[in-house]
Amino acid sequence: MSGLRATRSLIALCAAAVLLLTSCGGNSASSDDSPTAATQSPSEIADPSESADPASEVSETHTANDDHADDHADAKPAKPVKLRAGERRASLAMPAAYTPSAPFGAGTDDYRCFLLDPELAQDEWLTGTTVQPGNPKVVHHVILFQVPPEQIAAAKAKDAQEDGQGWTCFGGTGLDAFQTVDDAPWIGAWAPGGKESVRKPGYGVKLRAGSGIVMQVHYNLLAGAEPDVSAAQLRLADGDRDMEQLHTMLMPAPVELPCRAEYADGPLCDRDAAMLDVMSRFGAEAGTANALYLLCGGKPKPGQVQSCTRTINEPMTIHAVAGHMHLLGRQIRIETNPGTPEAKMVLDIPVWDFDDQGARDIEPVALAAGDTVKVTCKHVQWLRDQLPSFEGQPDRYVVWGEGTTDEMCLGTLQITRP
Repeated sequence: MSGLRATRSLIALCAAAVLLLTSCGGNSASSDDSPTAATQSPSEIADPSESADPASEVSETHTANDDHADDHADAKPAKPVKLRAGERRASLAMPAAYTPSAPFGAGTDDYRCFLLDPELAQDEWLTGTTVQPGNPKVVHHVILFQVPPEQIAAAKAKDAQEDGQGWTCFGGTGLDAFQTVDDAPWIGAWAPGGKESVRKPGYGVKLRAGSGIVMQVHYNLLAGAEPDVSAAQLRLADGDRDMEQLHTMLMPAPVELPCRAEYADGPLCDRDAAMLDVMSRFGAEAGTANALYLLCGGKPKPGQVQSCTRTINEPMTIHAVAGHMHLLGRQIRIETNPGTPEAKMVLDIPVWDFDDQGARDIEPVALAAGDTVKVTCKHVQWLRDQLPSFEGQPDRYVVWGEGTTDEMCLGTLQITRP
């Protein structure tokens, strides 16, 4: 298993700093770059040669993506879900405003971590989270991580090392040398379309007394660098209650999207050049694209469709699912035991909408050791002709990257274990 350890930058979104997965393989690809057909087979995202006009589909596909930052600038917070018996709310906020900037002097993205104190005098169950982005013009997404008491001093030291609020944190909080995507430390998240997340009755995440919370904010600077004070609320219940422990399991897959033929001579249409560009914007550790080769069974064929299949090494039950891509995302699916009589589609988003990334509760799906879970994503280059975020940017070879105009393919599972 140690052979699958990779760079700390595996997934900026999910903060899995290094891969510790045992079995992951099976990827598919196709290089056609025309609009997708409306129908797919049950287990695969289709990628045929298609003749429809991309512009005719854009209003249905990415209306919110056209300018997602401005679309949410005046959005009102969703009405809080009523507390259940024995629950309380704890409010957390950045202590002062932070104005984002590209930390390496290039690019239009900043990942910043802020240490927050929920003042836990005793163990408590986390039963829900609400993230309140202070300035939606610049906030791309937010992730909340639990910080055990023994790591509080290290978090404070990181904060003190940099001027201003918080610290730069591409690829996670930077507090753990090694983490596992089988059991990620994040406890809540927000992306456009996200609302209050409330666990099912009888389920929660145990927070130990003295624990802290790191709020990682991805700032997108395409609309300018404006100050932000983001906040969060935790739903808490007494730690001595009889509840089942929830875990977050992460399902990343590669992104290897080549340029269209008419742009193939562009300076960033060479994969090596594109990788160097990503590292210039996010630092030398931004090697996620190559790290995913270790996770997913080798280098995939470049194309619109990529996937990764995980073999489960212990029993678990899936309770909720979510997907994450960026602006060139077109489709995402998560399936258990694909290609077998027991196959189940637990997430199927045939037309991706960046502004609708909330988690979805599902009927529980029990898996045994040896079962498989597969995530499949499709990305297309023609969307950059339609979306203002790409104005003036020619085609580039797209790999996994932390920026809004880079791409990701990520499924998340909320699970319990025996």
